[in-house]
Amino acid sequence: MDIIQKLGVTIEFRSDDLLINSAGVNLVANEINCGESGLGIRMFTPLVALSEKKIIINGTGSLLTRPMDFFDQILPKLGVKVKTNEGKLPIEIQGPLKPTSIEVDGSLSSQFLTGLLLAYAAAGAKDVSIKVKELKSKPYIDLTLDVMKQFGFTVPENKNYEEFIFSTEPVLESTHTAVHYTVEGDWSGGAFLLVAGAIAGPITVRGLDLTSTQADKAIVDALMAANAGIAIEAKGIKIHPAFMQDFILMQQIVSDLFPPLVALAAYCNGESTIKGVSRLAHKESNRAITLQEEFEKMGVRIDLNDDTMTVHGGNAVKGAIVHSRHDHRIAMACAVAALKADGETVIEEADAIKKSYPDFYNDLEKLGADVSLNNKFKLYE
Repeated sequence: MDIIQKLGVTIEFRSDDLLINSAGVNLVANEINCGESGLGIRMFTPLVALSEKKIIINGTGSLLTRPMDFFDQILPKLGVKVKTNEGKLPIEIQGPLKPTSIEVDGSLSSQFLTGLLLAYAAAGAKDVSIKVKELKSKPYIDLTLDVMKQFGFTVPENKNYEEFIFSTEPVLESTHTAVHYTVEGDWSGGAFLLVAGAIAGPITVRGLDLTSTQADKAIVDALMAANAGIAIEAKGIKIHPAFMQDFILMQQIVSDLFPPLVALAAYCNGESTIKGVSRLAHKESNRAITLQEEFEKMGVRIDLNDDTMTVHGGNAVKGAIVHSRHDHRIAMACAVAALKADGETVIEEADAIKKSYPDFYNDLEKLGADVSLNNKFKLYE
């Protein structure tokens, strides 16, 4: 919210609704701080670059160490002045961004492309294209294009996710009218609740759209492959504990889904295999190593081999003192694994969950978890 407001946008809360008023990017600050949000900095930096004002984009915690070379490489090609700290934060930029035909690397994250597509449309791109190499997380680009359509922006032609062509006349700003938009339920957060239900339910999770293009919806495939007690009903997804078997997911799994999948695999009988490890290095933590080290404390062995992770499940999960590494999804994964662990589990720096799911521990209490909070999550057997 703070980032959006610094773009000159006003936000008003009305019951369950947000009323947002905007007249385009009109910076009202000299600096924007994205906290530890990789999504925030990747998506909003191209939008901030629409302004001709100079601004510093900064962050905190692990975001300060994450590579931002993308902006050094791409933004100057779009007429944007860029100055970084050797490819890391803080970034100083000055636009305005001018759309032109470029090629970008989509292997690290689709979030860069989301920001560019939105910025191109807002800047009135015409007769230009964005070519993309090795795009990952294609479903999130589908979401991006759908949002653009819903809000009346020019939607580029999608050439098999390898090129996005802006060839038609751009939508004039004056034609924009008020839009009523319903935000989908978040599958990335819902995945942890579904796994929690498979381990320590029964529960019913409502508000998740099974027709969504969100990539994290693959958690349903994983639960079914594991033979979890899951039933899809009109009012929600019901899930309860069952004898679960090991599973194999060899399609490219999005990085946000690895933590709940590891918690699930810990309670499956056998060796579960998940592909896509190479994309875990540049998150809030190096999630592959972090999951391996923190779950080892809980008695769960994880092997890493190139792009593949193997989780050895079926053994008793032990309560332990673990650390979130300031990564919200690591904190949630450890908490879910702790639900049926033998003994007490303490998660240090547990408030990392505030980044994406501030009520997460309260929701676990609804499952019957005995929780104590003091920047640490304690769960008692």
